[in-house]
This record gives sequence, C-alpha cells and structure tokens, in this order.
Amino acid sequence: MIITRTPFRITLGGGGTDLPSFYEQHGGYVFTMAINKYMFICLNRRSIADRKIVIRYSQVETVDSVDEINHPLAREALKLHGIHENIELTSIADMPGKSGLGSSGSYLVGLLTALRAFKNDVASAHVIAEEACHIEMNILKEPVGKQDQYIAALGGFQVLNIDKTGRVQTHAVPVDFVTVNELVAKARVYYTGIQRSANSVLQKQDAAARKGGAPDKNAVVDSLIHIKEIGHKIEKAFRDRDLDTFGRLMDEHWQQKRRLSTGVSLSVVDEMYDQVKKDFNVLGGKIIGAGGGGFLMLYTPDKGRELDAFMAGHDMPRVSIFPTLQGSKVVTDLTSFDDFDH
Repeated sequence: MIITRTPFRITLGGGGTDLPSFYEQHGGYVFTMAINKYMFICLNRRSIADRKIVIRYSQVETVDSVDEINHPLAREALKLHGIHENIELTSIADMPGKSGLGSSGSYLVGLLTALRAFKNDVASAHVIAEEACHIEMNILKEPVGKQDQYIAALGGFQVLNIDKTGRVQTHAVPVDFVTVNELVAKARVYYTGIQRSANSVLQKQDAAARKGGAPDKNAVVDSLIHIKEIGHKIEKAFRDRDLDTFGRLMDEHWQQKRRLSTGVSLSVVDEMYDQVKKDFNVLGGKIIGAGGGGFLMLYTPDKGRELDAFMAGHDMPRVSIFPTLQGSKVVTDLTSFDDFDH
C-alpha cells in the first residue's frame, strides 16, 4: 500500500496567464502558494486472484479494464504508466472539489507520485508536474493551465514563468515566518458554499482569448496583461514584507479578473465585497481559483474578528489555512514489505 499527500493551493498573483491561449502569445507568470489542506491518494495492489480495478472517490467504480474507468484523471494516469489490472485506488480530500483550490491538479499529481512509487520509478517534482499537465492539457484537452500541477508537486511559495512554448521555469520566493503569520492573520479565507467547475469558467476565458481580432478577445487579453503586471507587483510586496500593498493589489486584480468571463463573479459576492470594504476596512479580496464560487479571500489589516462574525452570519465560515513548504510526497509505502508475506 502506498499513500501520498499533496497540497492544495491559493494563487496570489497572475492567475489565468498560465493558459496556452495567453502564454503562447505573451508568456505566462503566476505567483502561488501551497497550503496545509491536502489530497490523499491510497494505492493498493489487490489480491492476485482478483484482477479487477477499483476506483473510490465520490463514486465507486469496479471494472475489468482500465479503458472502462469513468474517472478521466485516474484512467489516463493508469494508462500512461501501463497499469491495467489488479489495482485499488482511493482518494480522500480535506476540502470539497470544484471550489477553486486546484483539487484536480492535486489529485493527478498525488496519483502520479503514488504510481511512480509503486513502480519504483522515482522522478523529480518538475517531471511529475509536466506529466500531469500533459494528461490534462494534451490527452484530455481540458481548458486548464499549468500552475495547479506545479505548485502541487513543489509546495511552498513559487513563481512560475511560462515561455511561449509552454516551458515552465520556477523559483521559490523566500517568505519569512513573521510575514507568513501576518498573511494568515490578515488575509482571511471564507467558504462561500458555492461549488462550480473551474473548467466552465476557464473555457469561456480561453475561448474569448482565442477569438482573433474580436473586441472581447482584446478586452480579455488586455486584462490578463494587466493581471500579469499586478502579479509581479504582488511578488515584490511579499519580498518587501509589505502585505498591505498586497491587499490593495488584490482589489486591483479582482477588478481586472471580473472582465475575463461572466462566470468569474456572482452578484451576491460582489454586493458583499462592496459592503465589507466599507464596513471592515477590507483593502482587497478575491475569489480563489477561476471564479464563480468556492473560497473567498479578504484582506483586512485590523478588523479580522469583526469580519469573521459578519461572514459567519452570512453562512460563510472562516477556514483556517497555513502555507506549507512541502509538495506532493509519499507518506506511507508498505510495498517493500511484500516479501514478508511469503
């Protein structure tokens, strides 16, 4: 039995510029952090007498062939690694899916990490991240970018620079413990209770960015160029330990992000955002992920408790998060003890 633990993420700047429709023309830039909420993957070899494949997630699949698996990420990862039978796969997550924390990327990176441990085929975090990108973007043709896979594999605070060919260069941003504690205290995260597929939002953004010469393409591309510039400023704010500037830049980022797609924003969230800016000294905020629901981050330098009470009163409880430096890792590997069964 092999168990892997893979972090979810929160994008801090540059979100949306990691899609091919943008980076193939302008290059992408994302500043993101891994958090202490995880996807756990358990991979187990079934009895040799039972050659079936069992996949457990929100559903349970028991199949004779890998091609019969409905879960697309599990199916393609198993096929890519040549595993066609006698496997049981279970996933458990700290947070709900379709909530903007990169759950699909975490699932796939965690599964690929488990499969490589199962085959005793060790690879670097960058290789596993790119393998996950290949499955989602090239095989499944999902309208996703590259940040979720890389931050899930690497952990920490990371900058992704993506050139026009799609090649990703990463570097860790040093954020000291005092700044991390300040971030956790002032950038508070709330669960909206709304679950919507990021792919549907990203699909609209991607389609708009590809419409040659159309006015909506120009607006989307202009917004993404601005978002990329804001991302660089946010990275500098973290390096300068100036988190209040980060809060204000989040507001600027959110105004640009609302222009990307009609699915990014919800009227109930927009109205609440305007209110908390006025009443609780919220300098900025963002819906985490592609938009349309999930988790909301709000930055207030001095009225955190009052903001918590207000949000709880609107059925949006605060979620405790903390950055984590570790990317996907094997936490249990019992395969080496197989010989003791004989």
